[in-house]
Amino acid sequence: MPLAAATPRMSKLRLLPLIAATYFMVSGGPYGLEDIIGKAGYFWALILLLAVPLIWSLPTSLMIGELASSIPCEGGFYAWVRRALGPFWGFQEGWLSLAASVFDMAIYPRIFVDYLSRIQPTWTAGHRGVLWALAIVLLCTAWNLRGAYSVGSGSEWMFVLLLTPFAIMIALALWQGIHAHSAGLLTQRAPATDLTGALLFALWNYMGWDNASTVAQEVDNPQRNYPRAMLAAAGLVAVSYVLPLAAVAVARIPAEQFTSGAWTDAASVIGGHWLSLAVVLGGTLTGVGMFNALTMSYTRLPFAMAQDGLLPPVLNRLLIRRTKNGVPWVSVLLCASAWAMALGLSFERLITIDLVLYGLSLILEFIALVVLRLKEPQMPRPFRVPGGLLMAIAVGVGPTALIAFAIYASRDEHIGGISALLFSGIIAALGPLLYLMSSRAKSS
Repeated sequence: MPLAAATPRMSKLRLLPLIAATYFMVSGGPYGLEDIIGKAGYFWALILLLAVPLIWSLPTSLMIGELASSIPCEGGFYAWVRRALGPFWGFQEGWLSLAASVFDMAIYPRIFVDYLSRIQPTWTAGHRGVLWALAIVLLCTAWNLRGAYSVGSGSEWMFVLLLTPFAIMIALALWQGIHAHSAGLLTQRAPATDLTGALLFALWNYMGWDNASTVAQEVDNPQRNYPRAMLAAAGLVAVSYVLPLAAVAVARIPAEQFTSGAWTDAASVIGGHWLSLAVVLGGTLTGVGMFNALTMSYTRLPFAMAQDGLLPPVLNRLLIRRTKNGVPWVSVLLCASAWAMALGLSFERLITIDLVLYGLSLILEFIALVVLRLKEPQMPRPFRVPGGLLMAIAVGVGPTALIAFAIYASRDEHIGGISALLFSGIIAALGPLLYLMSSRAKSS
């Protein structure tokens, strides 16, 4: 049963809420940049934050703009890969993305807890931190049961609230920097430069552009709005990263002081206690906003796969409310339960596994772009990657190279005594086995 048919008068995501939701699926503000500055220093952090969008974000946004506007189906990137490469690879795309989500989604409640502890450490001490993280999972689960329109509208006001303190901090820091002539601090290096670690954090801070595609049937005029939302969100993310970095550089805050949560201390130096408190509150919002928007995205995957007979039909069940918002509520509850189980893993390990699994799924999407150009050249494409087939191939080169590097670098991280690379490989290898089990269950 198509989602659109189940909810004919559904309140749909318009352009601005879609941009805001996409922003949270990718970024959620400057929170998370601290480790890039601490590992690389200001100069190399700035280079990474300017280069990665050109090599990673822009090509990915172009690919998503073409496929999302051409195939605006619920399930998004899963539907693209399935159409291009068949049900086996479609299943692998869905499996890799859902497996990555288990590790990805555990990060955002942690961000909320880290910033909440800056207000009062005793609030999150011991088991209290886990309870707060579980509370975020429950809050966003309930929020998502209200529908995509509610999530998009909430993303709009959270976007404004979390970035307002940074806008004030940037203005104050630049004013102070002009008088202190401190722009040269950008050349300051971190005491022990770790460019590999900084690059991995930069990639993580710029990934997730395809996530908004999974709610295509819940978006108003997706052929028009997806390409616009991708490019607008890409620009907003880059600006909201580079300007705060420049601000703390001219404020003469040493790069080595930057670790997770250090924006609070930077705001205190630049603007005092009240600005510091506002940044802390923004940090809690970014944890909620990212988890909330990504819940909307990931939970449409099991729903779409169940519609195609690749997962149990119970995942097709929709919540039909008076407001006509149809939500795949079984999928929402199942995914939320899985995410809650991964809350105890360490931050860097989560990022490493997430990058490997997400990267493999993204490569399949770039392959789908090229295959569909060859298989279905006459398919209507309201937006297309400019430059013909060769450019469609070329846009995948930069992201694929960065993914290959991230996979290689993951050999140094370990999970339970084995490398994160091997751990990720085992998870990926489960995909074909699960597909075989699903096919046998469907035929029996």
